[in-house]
Amino acid sequence: MIPDNLSDSPFQTEFSFGRLIERLRAEYTHGSLRGDEATRKDLEQIDEVPALVTGITDFSQIEDHQALLSRLLQSYFPPALTDNEIKAVTFPYSGIIFNHTNRFKNIISSAGPGFNFNIRDFDDHQYYVLSCCLILNELFGLQLDFSKPLFYDIPMGKGVIKHYRILYNADFMDIIKTDAAPEITAEQVQTLLDNYDDLQLWKKLFPPRSYILRGFAIVTLYDATIENAVSIFKEHLITLYAPDFRSKVESIFRSIFKNSEIRFGFAVYDADDDSFTTEGIGYQLFSFLLQGDSRKSVTATLCEDAIDHLIKKNSFFAISDVSRFMNSNPGSPVAASLSSQQLASAILAPVVKNNQLLGILEIVSGTAGQLNSINANKLQIIMPFLTDTLERLSVQFQNRIQAVIQDNYTSIHPSVYWKFRNAAKESVRIEGHRNSQLSEITFNGVIPLYGQIDIKGSSEVRNESTRKDLLNQLQSLSQLITRCPPHSIAGDADSIQLTIQKYISDLRFPIQASTEQLITHYLQTDLHAALNHVTDADITPLILEYFKQTDLTTGSFHTYRRMYDATITAINNILATVIDEEQQAAQALYPHYFERSKTDGIDHTIYIGTSIHPDKLLTPYKLAKIRSWQLATLCKMEKAHRMNMGSLPYPLEVTSLVLIHSVPLEIRFRMDEKRFDVNGSYNARFEIIKKRIDKAYVKGSMQRITMPGKLTLVYADAGEALEYTGYIEKLQTDGMLGDDIELLEVEDLQGVTGLRALRVSFKR
Repeated sequence: MIPDNLSDSPFQTEFSFGRLIERLRAEYTHGSLRGDEATRKDLEQIDEVPALVTGITDFSQIEDHQALLSRLLQSYFPPALTDNEIKAVTFPYSGIIFNHTNRFKNIISSAGPGFNFNIRDFDDHQYYVLSCCLILNELFGLQLDFSKPLFYDIPMGKGVIKHYRILYNADFMDIIKTDAAPEITAEQVQTLLDNYDDLQLWKKLFPPRSYILRGFAIVTLYDATIENAVSIFKEHLITLYAPDFRSKVESIFRSIFKNSEIRFGFAVYDADDDSFTTEGIGYQLFSFLLQGDSRKSVTATLCEDAIDHLIKKNSFFAISDVSRFMNSNPGSPVAASLSSQQLASAILAPVVKNNQLLGILEIVSGTAGQLNSINANKLQIIMPFLTDTLERLSVQFQNRIQAVIQDNYTSIHPSVYWKFRNAAKESVRIEGHRNSQLSEITFNGVIPLYGQIDIKGSSEVRNESTRKDLLNQLQSLSQLITRCPPHSIAGDADSIQLTIQKYISDLRFPIQASTEQLITHYLQTDLHAALNHVTDADITPLILEYFKQTDLTTGSFHTYRRMYDATITAINNILATVIDEEQQAAQALYPHYFERSKTDGIDHTIYIGTSIHPDKLLTPYKLAKIRSWQLATLCKMEKAHRMNMGSLPYPLEVTSLVLIHSVPLEIRFRMDEKRFDVNGSYNARFEIIKKRIDKAYVKGSMQRITMPGKLTLVYADAGEALEYTGYIEKLQTDGMLGDDIELLEVEDLQGVTGLRALRVSFKR
């Protein structure tokens, strides 16, 4: 029998070359092969093997007639391209493959005798449903789009994995219904479309082996190793804390450089003391340059040549032969570090954001010549992702440092104080163990409620305010420089005017990320120092007046930024006041953990469950009351903002969002950050969605799911939508929400799919 690595299928598979043979007969009878002797002999041989047309069910028949089949397929497998193309005959989604090109054979040979073709992330469920979709498209006239990139991960040996994209040509395949296939109604088809996950339903309507899949397909692979490695690299950057993070990332670099010896390290740059460290982003890293030390100064780590490339020029620094480099640079700490670790070649790449060095990526190998200034350019495709991640982690780390400085311990919410008290009592109860470890604070089976009101367009308004203030300051400076007598100001006055006018021109357009820094640095470092040395009695009062206007709290050069800050502060204060007052009523409904934070708006998180308040059972009725309270409170917050918007310096709109999550979580108090966080990788999905959802778009459009004047409720389960529709209807009756309810599909987020949303207008 023909083997099949996914045997549970609605298909009986029969290899048939009937369509191909029909074309060959037509060409021999009427076409370009008319009267060809070799073709005549092939057709006679084909007539002796009717299974080639009616359907091959035994793989030995393919092996016995391999030469004949190769001749039949020659126009699709040209000999001239056999060393270039990666192509073979197959059935879609299966491991049945033969008639390989030479390049395909070489790939299989390199993979080793134990290698089996398995499509990445493609299980029996997907195979069965997609097979049924083929039937629906072919026999029922549907146009179901179920395509997604498919990949083979094939080892080259010595630990290097290559990734190949799979493309199928199924022009020579037919689907034939058997008597075992039940009749399917249009209503049943519609039910299937809404029940991808119900495998038993699919098997009921498409029983195993109830259709015949006859013919053959041609599979073509193309090498997508670099693109795929970059995609996988981005995914792994999210899980820096994972124990196997380093080995996984090394595997990616090995694929990129096609070298099984590749290893990687990273040294974080600390600008405070001009040093490199392995601890500057909150995660313990490994660095070949630091050789086990947690910190080293820049001069003790890098030689002058490396400093010039990495720090001054922000360019790669490659050493193709460490031994040769060491001989020509005997005092180089880079060469000494690498040589002592038996490393023979290396690439050091600076990670830079906004002209600020974040760290050094280290790619090393034990073989000379493997890494060099040529293949160093391969790193350019991944550096942007690494840069963004390092910047994010650096900001997070600095925020944590600031939090520790401000307060060693955060205030503990009254709802969970009892558990902290019990843990502290247990810690000090045992005599002689004053420094004993505190018990871990966790709460199981809690339901999270997350909501936020975000200030729409706050970043754009902040940038515009900065642009106006800087433009005002530069125009005032230009007038001041014009009035200065010749040679009264240090430097060339004409050159200063040209620089000022250039910056004024730049500010005629929307401000760029680095423009504010460049102008501020120029003013404070160069121009203000020059003005301070002016001694002309007529000009000195004008200069003093200029510096007076630079005052952050009263000066005219910060007018628009003060208006922006006042707007954000006022909005946040109004929103915070409403939710803080409403919290008292919510705690009376059922005691729960509550936290809120201010940024450009207010977001809040509630954890509610019997484990937080063991004396009271959390019933569905009480949970429903809290959920209804949350929606009503967001309505009140939005109304309070709308009533106050006319008095704001900038009348900014707000958007409102609720994330519905009905699956109980476990939360844990993080001693390092002095806050609660979800516990476990499965529970972390809630946090991932929470951080990404407010910027999501409606699926298939460029419209954000959140809009001013509307409340958006994001959910994953249809039961959640039904429950919250009831709360919405109650608020509509109370005159807090409008009568419209939109049902939306949310675009797929990284690692999160299948979200939907309800969107309803606030009553105005």
